[in-house]
Amino acid sequence: MIDAFGALPAAVNPLDAGSLLAAFGAIGIAVVMFAETGLLIGFFLPGDSLLFTAGLLCTASSHGDTRLSLPWVMLAAAFGALAGAQTGFVIGRRGGRALLARTRNRHLLEGVQRAEEFLARYGHGKAIVLARFVPVVRTVLNPLAGALDVPTKVFTVWQIAGGLVWSLGLVLGGYLLGSSIPNVDHYLLPAVGVIVALSLVPVALELLKARRKNTGSRGRGPGDAVQAPPRRPAGTRGAHRRVR
Repeated sequence: MIDAFGALPAAVNPLDAGSLLAAFGAIGIAVVMFAETGLLIGFFLPGDSLLFTAGLLCTASSHGDTRLSLPWVMLAAAFGALAGAQTGFVIGRRGGRALLARTRNRHLLEGVQRAEEFLARYGHGKAIVLARFVPVVRTVLNPLAGALDVPTKVFTVWQIAGGLVWSLGLVLGGYLLGSSIPNVDHYLLPAVGVIVALSLVPVALELLKARRKNTGSRGRGPGDAVQAPPRRPAGTRGAHRRVR
């Protein structure tokens, strides 16, 4: 069993949430959250599954060698998510466009495109909050927001709001599920998949709403065409000029 800060095993898989938590404990959560939300190299890290799994491993019903402290996990998750996003914004403000232009990673470039669409479609506040729930987008949107000169105050307020809802929400979701279902850690993989899918529901609803709005605002049908005003009879043209 490890304490809040964990003990380093022989090998660590950075793509596996359980391996990261077993290796580094709560301090690993802060590092991963910071890297995923603040550094472009962290786009591949398992943020959603890490937060949920960490909450699950804080419960008394959790079995195995890894047991975490809920207060430490929540503190580490919030600190890493908020500090990382603000750092990414500062990096983007100072040279984000140049950094993004150098990358040739297809997934990262797709994330940049999606992040730009988020900002254009939803506006600064809503885009910053929603991006927290979309992998890769939450990595590139922060430096992109800095590069696109999003006001610092606006970004800070909304990234704090979105960061707390995302990080603490997933941790508490794992904790509550682990507390209510005995031996739920035996079904960790499907449970993580369900929670990650649920975390995407707000974004999916917003995308569906936007698609319906765009569909409704496209070209009018033949029956909706605006009719031209009726033409005057030819003989009446200029008649008002002859009458004084």
